[in-house]
Amino acid sequence: MTTTTILLILLSLIIAVGLSFYQYFYKVKVHTRVYWVLAFLRFVSVFGVLLLLINPILSSKTFEVIKTPLPIVVDNSSSIVDLKVDAATKELQQKLMSNSDLKAKFDVESYRFDSEFQSSETFDFKGKQTNIEEVAKNLKSIYKNTVFPTVLITDGNQTTGNDYVYSFDATNKVYPLVVGDTTTFLDIKVSQLNVNKYAFHKNKFPVEVFLNYSGTKSLNANFKITQGNSTLATQTIAFSPSKKSAVVNVLLPANQVGLQIFKASITSNEAEKNTYNNTKNFAVEVIDQKTNVAIITEIDHPDVGALKRAIESNAQRKVTILKPNEIKSLNDYNVLILYQPSSNFKSVFENNQQVGINTFIITGISTDFALLNQQQNNLIFKMSGQREDYSAQYESKFNLFALDDIGFEQFPPLLNAFGTITTNSNVSVLLSSKIRNIETNAPLLAFAENQGKRSAFLLGENLWKWRMQSHIDTKSYEKFDVFVDKIIQYLASNNSRKSLVVNHESFYNSGDAIEITAQFFNKNYELDDKARLTISVTNKNTRKVKQYDLLKSNNSYKVNLDGLSAGQYTFAVKELNTNTTYNGYFEILDFDIEKQFVNPDLNKLKQLATQTQAQVYMPNQVDALIKNLLDNTAYKAIEKAIVKKTPLIDWVWLLILVAIALASEWFLRKYNGLL
Repeated sequence: MTTTTILLILLSLIIAVGLSFYQYFYKVKVHTRVYWVLAFLRFVSVFGVLLLLINPILSSKTFEVIKTPLPIVVDNSSSIVDLKVDAATKELQQKLMSNSDLKAKFDVESYRFDSEFQSSETFDFKGKQTNIEEVAKNLKSIYKNTVFPTVLITDGNQTTGNDYVYSFDATNKVYPLVVGDTTTFLDIKVSQLNVNKYAFHKNKFPVEVFLNYSGTKSLNANFKITQGNSTLATQTIAFSPSKKSAVVNVLLPANQVGLQIFKASITSNEAEKNTYNNTKNFAVEVIDQKTNVAIITEIDHPDVGALKRAIESNAQRKVTILKPNEIKSLNDYNVLILYQPSSNFKSVFENNQQVGINTFIITGISTDFALLNQQQNNLIFKMSGQREDYSAQYESKFNLFALDDIGFEQFPPLLNAFGTITTNSNVSVLLSSKIRNIETNAPLLAFAENQGKRSAFLLGENLWKWRMQSHIDTKSYEKFDVFVDKIIQYLASNNSRKSLVVNHESFYNSGDAIEITAQFFNKNYELDDKARLTISVTNKNTRKVKQYDLLKSNNSYKVNLDGLSAGQYTFAVKELNTNTTYNGYFEILDFDIEKQFVNPDLNKLKQLATQTQAQVYMPNQVDALIKNLLDNTAYKAIEKAIVKKTPLIDWVWLLILVAIALASEWFLRKYNGLL
């Protein structure tokens, strides 16, 4: 409390005493007990009001010692068990956590990671994936703007995520504590296999296989691809100390429709420590037809190329670019994309009225809107000769098919003629339009269905800018291409609407996220938010049944089936209120990526240590690691002064006291006839 504040309080005390004396004792001959009580009440009220005006503050100073954080991060993936170092890993973690000198110098925290990162002092080593990059991201977030060391107890074998060497902050030292036998064992493995999920009947599909070898002598290995008891491809691969990898490219026939399971394997006459990584199962779904899409346009525009690339990213689609006068037969195509139709498109519209192919109409500044008004009645155009940029606004209530918002509102605007666009009752809007953040109440991307014929409308050109922006935002074209593929899938299907729609893959790799989504629609084909969906999953071999509830998420219901063992499964999704049921099938392929390793990735961990100017340690060097951390003068505790300022008096209670004093004084004066 300052000297000024103390003087003000003393002055307030004098003023309060003076006013009380003047009010009740000055020129008063008889001083009864009532006058003393009234004087005291007047003193309390005046002094209280003056204290409220002064509001004296007390300052207190405390000191807090802030230690440098020391995260001890432990690999909790199943590869630690496969390398038989789970007990040693726990022992190392406990030795570091229990060291009293480390605790005195550092704020020691224990974490674990597999595919996810979390704070924990217990470990079960059951993680199905290893993502060391996730460690770097979380430590940066937890200890933002802090210089600290990290002890990383791991085998260094990452199975998912980006390269972790450059993910850590280079200014913060990372000390890898390597667990696992670093002795080089002879090992041949199928390290990676690339194949499309789909192939077409009576065609051949490519398979690319990457093989790796570790060892000190030359040998010949036998590589083959089998399906059941049939061998489809064989090849002899020569390895040596100087040739430790090989790439095999094979074309396999797609002779049977449906899900086909294959196995790639490599063997040799030499004994191996780990033979699990010698084989890898893969599956291909063979389909007997391809969706042929015709893009009909009179003008050259980047949109055409962007659409072709996006559509053909799905191997089930084939795109042909044509001019209106080049079409021989519309029956050759499943979907027509009419890009900025002009008066020359009249014959295309008339022929399609007889054929009934679903269309995707894209407009722009070269579009003949009068022709569109004549040839369809889903949208009515009243357009001017002026141009306008239209931004997108995502409509979350759209329910014709499941589609997440991929950032439409951040995409560049589309160019179209300025005017008024009205819709009829059969049109569903996925994206509405805005002009400089002002809603137009007009569609930008809409869908319609009349008598079994489906149509889509994109009202603006420069769609290619959306694809580029999506790539800038996500470092991939995948989200945009899936968005376009959903549109084509909707237009390519002529199935009648179903109340229960379920989306799932035909096969999954063991360890992958197994997610099944569903939508349930009422009689008006509106998404029913009150639906109760359950799924019953049955293992075809063991007949074991598991029940799950589907949880509501945005515009669909989802269930995560992670943890199921490899095998074949049938499932039934049921809506409990209406008993509507969907039956399906999927298969989980036997593949555990964590069993692919025979050694820790010492080279990668050395790169990480070098990148962060630290050092790699082995389990028998843990004492040297502790000594290094203790001797490092860069990590010092900081004493922080904390000044806390608090009011001398709780002003709320003082205000109540003043009110009581004034009220009591008034009633007492009234009672004694002094008013």
